[in-house]
Amino acid sequence: MVRVPPTCIALATALAALVASAPASATLLDYVGQCVPFARAASGIQIYGDAWTWWDQADGRYKRGHTPKVGAVIVFSKTNQLRLGHVAVVSRVVEDRVLMLTHANWSRQNGERGHAEQDVTLYDVSDDNDWSRVKVWYKDSDGLGGSIYPVKGFIYGTGDTARELTGRNPDFVGALIDAYVPGAGGH
Repeated sequence: MVRVPPTCIALATALAALVASAPASATLLDYVGQCVPFARAASGIQIYGDAWTWWDQADGRYKRGHTPKVGAVIVFSKTNQLRLGHVAVVSRVVEDRVLMLTHANWSRQNGERGHAEQDVTLYDVSDDNDWSRVKVWYKDSDGLGGSIYPVKGFIYGTGDTARELTGRNPDFVGALIDAYVPGAGGH
């Protein structure tokens, strides 16, 4: 059994209280905080702890793999840039090497980190097209960031995902793909 640190329990309780006390018009996309509680709420996958630990924690509890699927959580490895890793939820598969994800605490918005972002482009730059290395849209520069991030893979939930995972609001890259690649939105 995984021991959940008190700080994670407190953060999850605070997130639940925030959602419960939010106005009826508030959605998960109004969230400001860390990626882990956001991914848990958006995907329905009940894993706790730092993002980089999710891959191993999912072993035996959830199916895992290297094929993106809507509602799956992508697990970024721990690196010097991502000391705690990162998790995000797939909101749309656009092409074999392009998907949209919805996540929190990546780009700055209004000068601060932590905000949720919907339908952000993720591009597979791995040599074998296996989603082991990716580039992520970075709102701060309105483009794919220059960094390449190693990825462990995808954790597949039970399908009980948040309604905000629509894939209908792509960033610039996704909108261009929709406009110029026949059938791209049908994946």
